Amino acid sequence: MTTHRRGRAVVLSVCLCFVAVGIGACGGQNADRTVPPSQAVSAQAVGGLDELIKQAQAEGQLNTTTLLPHWANYGGLMDGFSKKYGIKVVNDNPDGSSQQEIDDMKRLHGQPNAPDVLDLGDSFAQSAAEQGLLAPYRSATYNQIPASQKDHKARWYNSYGGYVAIGCDATRVKTCPVSFADLLKPEYKGMVALTGEPTTAGSAFAAVYAVALANGGSFDNIQPGIDFFAHLNRIGNFNHANSSVAAISAGQTPISIEWDYLNLQHVDGLKGAGVDWKVAIPFDGSFAQYYAQAINRDAPHPAAARLWEEYLASPEGQNLRLVDYARPVLMDAMAQNGTLDTALASKLPTVEGTPFFPTQSQLGTALNVVKANWPTAVPAVAG
Repeated sequence: MTTHRRGRAVVLSVCLCFVAVGIGACGGQNADRTVPPSQAVSAQAVGGLDELIKQAQAEGQLNTTTLLPHWANYGGLMDGFSKKYGIKVVNDNPDGSSQQEIDDMKRLHGQPNAPDVLDLGDSFAQSAAEQGLLAPYRSATYNQIPASQKDHKARWYNSYGGYVAIGCDATRVKTCPVSFADLLKPEYKGMVALTGEPTTAGSAFAAVYAVALANGGSFDNIQPGIDFFAHLNRIGNFNHANSSVAAISAGQTPISIEWDYLNLQHVDGLKGAGVDWKVAIPFDGSFAQYYAQAINRDAPHPAAARLWEEYLASPEGQNLRLVDYARPVLMDAMAQNGTLDTALASKLPTVEGTPFFPTQSQLGTALNVVKANWPTAVPAVAG
C-alpha cells in the first residue's frame, strides 16, 4: 500500500464460470463429474466445501513454511485452522524468506514434507507462477478480491498487507526518524536495518521500493532505492543484521524498516524487554503492499492446501489478520457486507492518500533490478 504508490498484483484463470459468491463449473469440472483435490480449481470441483473438508481431514496434515506466529497473526490462523478442522499444521523454517519458499518447493519436490501452501511477496508469487510451480485455485470469496490484487489465472491472490514503516527504540535512540531522509543523519550510524535481504525477502524489497519513491524513483524505476541504501551503507548508517524480534530486544537493530503491522506489534510486545518502540509511516515515500497466498502445484496434501486457502479468504480468517494490525485484502468488501470486525479495524493507523500498486510487469522488472544490482551496491559483510 502507498500514499503515492503501492505494490501488489495477482492473476488467475481456470476453466470455470462464476456465479455470485460461489463458482459454477464448466468444461470438464461440473456437479456430475468431480476431480481429485490435486486437480481441483474450486471446492465445487471436488463436490463442494463439505467434501473438501472431509478429504482434507482424511489427509490429516498441512505443511506450511516461513510463517512467523506474530506475522499477520499466523499463530492465531494456524491454531484456528487446526482446531476448526482437526488438521495438524506443520510449519517449517518460520524465519525463512519468499525466495526460500520457492527454493523449498523445488528442493522437496515429490517428498511428503514439501510445502503445501505458500505466503509470498507479490513479485515472488509472480516468479513462482511463471515457473509453473503453482496450482490454480479460486476460493469462494475470490470474486470479491480487487482485480489488482489477484492473478487472473488464479495461481495466487493477496490476503493481507500493510505500509512500509520505520520502527525505532526510543530507549536507545534520542530522536526517532520519521522519514527516509532522516535516516541519513550521522546520529543513526550503524542503526538502520531491514528484515531480510531485498533480493529474497518481500518486506526488504518493499522497503527499497518505498525509498525509491522518496528519492525520485517510480514503479518503473527502483534504482534510486538501491542507490539510497548504497549511500546509507557507505556512510556507515546501514546495519546488516536481520531485524528480528530477538535482534530488536537485544538492541542490535534499534531502527528497523519493515511493515507497519510488524512494527506496531513491537510497541506492546517488547515492553517487557525494556524496549520503547515508536512507529512512523514515512511521509516522503509511503508505500503499501499485500502478500499473496498460493498452492504448491505438487502439494503432498492437496485437499488441506485448498481448505487452507478457503479459511484464509473467509471472514473468520480475514478478521484474524486484524488482530495483529494487518489489513485484510477483503476489508472493503467485508465492511459493505457487515462481516468486518469494526472494533479491530478501528485500531489500524490512519494513512493519508489513496494507495496505488505496481503492475505485475513493474514488480517483476523491479525485482530483477534489485537481484542484479543490490549485491554489489550493498555488499554483505563477511562473517
